[in-house]
Amino acid sequence: MNNIWDRFEAQGFSGDPDKRCPFCLKGARCDLCSNGPCRSDASIDKRGVCGITADGMAMRMMLLRNVMGASTYHYHTEATLKTLKATIEGKTPFKISEPDKLKTFARRLGLNVSEDIKKVAKDLLEFVREDLNRPHTEKSKIVEKLAPEERKKVWNELGIFPGGIYGEMMFSTSSCLTNVDGYYASLALKAMRLGIAMAYQSQIVNEFIQDILFNIPRPHKMRVNLGVLDPDYVNVLPNGHEPFLGFAMVQLARKPEWQEKAKSVGAKGLRIIANIETGQEMIQRWEMDDVFYGFTGNWIMQEAILASGCIDLFACDMNCSMPIDPIYAKKYKFKLIPVSDVVVFEGVNERLDYVPEKAEEQAAKLLQMAIDNFEERRKSIEPVTGLDMNEAVVGFSKESILAALGGTLDPLLNAIKDGTIRGVAGLVSCTTLRDTGQDVHTVRVAKELIKRDVLVLSMGCGNGGLQVAGLCVPEAKDLAGPGLKKICELLGIPPVLSFGTCTDTGRLADLVGVISDALGGVAIPDLPVVAVAPEYMEQKATIDAIFALAFGLYTYVNPVPTVTGGPNLIKLLTVDCKDVTGGILHVETDPSVAVDAMLDHIEANRKKLGI
Repeated sequence: MNNIWDRFEAQGFSGDPDKRCPFCLKGARCDLCSNGPCRSDASIDKRGVCGITADGMAMRMMLLRNVMGASTYHYHTEATLKTLKATIEGKTPFKISEPDKLKTFARRLGLNVSEDIKKVAKDLLEFVREDLNRPHTEKSKIVEKLAPEERKKVWNELGIFPGGIYGEMMFSTSSCLTNVDGYYASLALKAMRLGIAMAYQSQIVNEFIQDILFNIPRPHKMRVNLGVLDPDYVNVLPNGHEPFLGFAMVQLARKPEWQEKAKSVGAKGLRIIANIETGQEMIQRWEMDDVFYGFTGNWIMQEAILASGCIDLFACDMNCSMPIDPIYAKKYKFKLIPVSDVVVFEGVNERLDYVPEKAEEQAAKLLQMAIDNFEERRKSIEPVTGLDMNEAVVGFSKESILAALGGTLDPLLNAIKDGTIRGVAGLVSCTTLRDTGQDVHTVRVAKELIKRDVLVLSMGCGNGGLQVAGLCVPEAKDLAGPGLKKICELLGIPPVLSFGTCTDTGRLADLVGVISDALGGVAIPDLPVVAVAPEYMEQKATIDAIFALAFGLYTYVNPVPTVTGGPNLIKLLTVDCKDVTGGILHVETDPSVAVDAMLDHIEANRKKLGI
């Protein structure tokens, strides 16, 4: 058998795993029509057959990636909305766990919150549904209600204030057809427009409703790393990005009768182990015990997790399950069950697609499959044991950060104003093998940031990497600069706050908007705040970065994105964008140099604000 590291190396040229086709690396290749594949070279004005430039070619492909990212984020949001509807109707094992959050969110959208709580939830659902389906020619009411005033003014002036997310995806996709829109600047603005719709209509709606159903994230300890896997237990791993069946399985597994069922086949008990981004959604909201035992890690760890010989069932919802998984399931004797209609494996016919109204029944079936699998797995597979296990503090959110600060942002703002903390970095990272290997660059960048008194809010697969690396515990304060260390000691917090998944990018934007308001309406581009993506990997990450530029943030991205073949596009993103939205793209492979540039930006903004 091979693994992801083997396959990565095999893709390289001349023994260098990072060396690939130069046209592909630059984004100067297109195979969208039968005249291609075409290659472009801006230095000699070599264009595609249709006449598209390298700039247009690179940005068009980036916009198509953004459509994929937006649609996948929104697939999750649709599942969340269906779950809320079924819960309101009393047809799920879930409940409205945070009625105050429901009322706060509904009030922000301009809805009446004096009604019965279920009526408020129903009104919220109807309001959201109507807005999501609004034509792209009509302005989104969600964006109008939630976005900072200063940003809305900029977006209106640029013509990138979005309509409904479905209309925006259609508008963007239609623009990318051969011989429709080949102008890089126009395509870049359409990408920003789509990114704004995605952040407010998909990400914020999704995460806030998950908070309402499953709890607002609040700080607590969580076991992390591969040592959470004990072969003597029935181990069930919900995997992907949607936590619904994961939560339902935890609720059932905590019942004594299900523990007895596991013990009846010779196991010590039944455990639900959080995995990848579904796991992040779960661990941010629910505390660990001997049933909801811990978190393994991010998606590149997947084959190591499956090859541990400790897994009985791998339940795969939307995103982050690999086409190679059936080979591991056969060799290591675990059940591989897709639980989302978008997830399909070659040769795997058994599936259980999530239906909110059947969540408890489906959770029971999955747990029983795992229990039935235990005896064969345990007698035929030699497990790997003695793996590392450590702890992380997880569960930071806008609400929990405010609570830690005594209900007001003043302590944080004062620390920023007096220079104890120089700034804040929203680290939204995937994980990739490119250039340095899994999580290596993410950890180095995070360490550089905290060493220089920059507070880090971490999201995405990179969040899992930082948790495993030991940066999300109070003891990590010793790696921080003197100012940040002082704040960590005062509040009892880590220098890297575990803020959730990649889907929490919208939540971070909402927090940045609150900081802007608290400082008296400071324009977003003038804040001592940076967006940091040390290891972007897939299409959801590209639209997060484009949204950050539209939001007006200094945005660091690594590895070098596939747009460098378009010199005018590069100039737009890395230089001219500053005068358009206020955002700026920075690309740098050296972590120390990258953080130097981030600090230059932060210090320049501090000087501009007089702090």
